Amino acid sequence: MSQPMIEIKEVSKWYGPVQVLNHCSVSINKGDVVVVCGPSGSGKSTLIKTVNALEPFQQGEIFVDGVPLHDPKTNLPKLRSRVGMVFQHFELFPHLSVTENLTIAQVKVLGRSLDEAKARGLKMLDRVGLMAHKDKFPGQLSGGQQQRVAIARALSMDPIVMLFDEPTSALDPEMVGEVLDVMVNLAKEGMTMMVVTHEMGFARKVASRVIFIDVGGRILEDCSKDDFFGNLEARQPRTKDFLNKILAH
Repeated sequence: MSQPMIEIKEVSKWYGPVQVLNHCSVSINKGDVVVVCGPSGSGKSTLIKTVNALEPFQQGEIFVDGVPLHDPKTNLPKLRSRVGMVFQHFELFPHLSVTENLTIAQVKVLGRSLDEAKARGLKMLDRVGLMAHKDKFPGQLSGGQQQRVAIARALSMDPIVMLFDEPTSALDPEMVGEVLDVMVNLAKEGMTMMVVTHEMGFARKVASRVIFIDVGGRILEDCSKDDFFGNLEARQPRTKDFLNKILAH
């Protein structure tokens, strides 16, 4: 049996006296697309940020491709370079062109030559359908285009895993589709993905599993998408309540 790509074991986290993650355990295999959903303030974003050590945690263990994040000896910047992260806000450098945004981390973190980094970055830019915009600056692009550049930037680092933290929630409704389309294609190509999102249509289309976290950071559900959406009777009351609210619209 091959080891999981991401293994979260009994992870708990507090901000001062407030517990935001409560004994969370999740195992994600290569090629899995896991959607994490739940009400606001339930710890979804915190959970996903622990996976590339952007958020420290006080208890438990996390392994990414067998590398222990909780071990003080682990080289976190090196690990982070292999874990692509796409945030709610695009986090692009406004003073750099799209091409420069795509190459800077490759050169600085991976040690690629500028030519190599540029070739890789433009290939990924083409993959998200934005080659025509390579010389523009982020401020000249729509929100949806900026988010697609952010995805291309993450992909150009050759990640083994992609983490998405509500990647469409800051976008105008008509731009959501273009970003989700890129993510659907990634999923089809076999990228291991962990996605915090309220987009249940995306979850239904591509998720292999759905995790539901409730306020207080407890995982209430971890099941296949068919079970999550199709077998409501087997769900926890809290999950049913959540689903009824969001699926009613």
